[in-house]
Amino acid sequence: MGENNYGINQAVISRIVAEIEEINKLDVEIAVVVGGGNIFRGMQSGSHSIERVTADYMGMLATVMNALALQDAMIQIGLVSRIQSALRIDQVVEPYIRGKAMRYLSEGWVVIFAAGTGNPFFTTDTAAALRGMEMNVDIMLKATKVDGIYSSDPIKDSQATRFQKISFDEAISKNLQVMDATALTLCRDQKLPLNVFSIFKPGALKRIILGEDEGTFVIN
Repeated sequence: MGENNYGINQAVISRIVAEIEEINKLDVEIAVVVGGGNIFRGMQSGSHSIERVTADYMGMLATVMNALALQDAMIQIGLVSRIQSALRIDQVVEPYIRGKAMRYLSEGWVVIFAAGTGNPFFTTDTAAALRGMEMNVDIMLKATKVDGIYSSDPIKDSQATRFQKISFDEAISKNLQVMDATALTLCRDQKLPLNVFSIFKPGALKRIILGEDEGTFVIN
């Protein structure tokens, strides 16, 4: 949503897609898991008037809307992509099928995974970890508001320091809250490396792919 209060900021989407295109040109296989918090946050709404399970499904549908916007921006620059949804909406996007997704990746297409895991009570982080393991990826990249994992909230604490590298066990035990514990535990148990970086830093995605010091690297 960029600087908007809600919704989709086309300039932000165009910039993100341009950065994805850059690494696609390096023959890197890319799968994207998109959230829906700019449109609807299920967990927050579920604690008020809307029942939690219903709210979570509404949040999943919001991710499908974002996936469509992302794919549209990719189409405009000639980047081939496919959306796969954990919820069946066959007239809009195709369902998640692991074999097809892996084939798309091998052909150099970008795969966008929408609707989380298809189940309530699971976050987008957990969906990303799950899809990452299913796709046999080399690394999971978490794009967030800050440029890595800090000792405390850098927005609130000017003395907070960024970790260049940290273990999963340390991130979990210190409750650093850059990802939910379920996602971190899944990555740790399956030995899936993680890099947490800022979505606002131009070129950060490419720098990570090229092995430069960007964000925070989380390993076993």
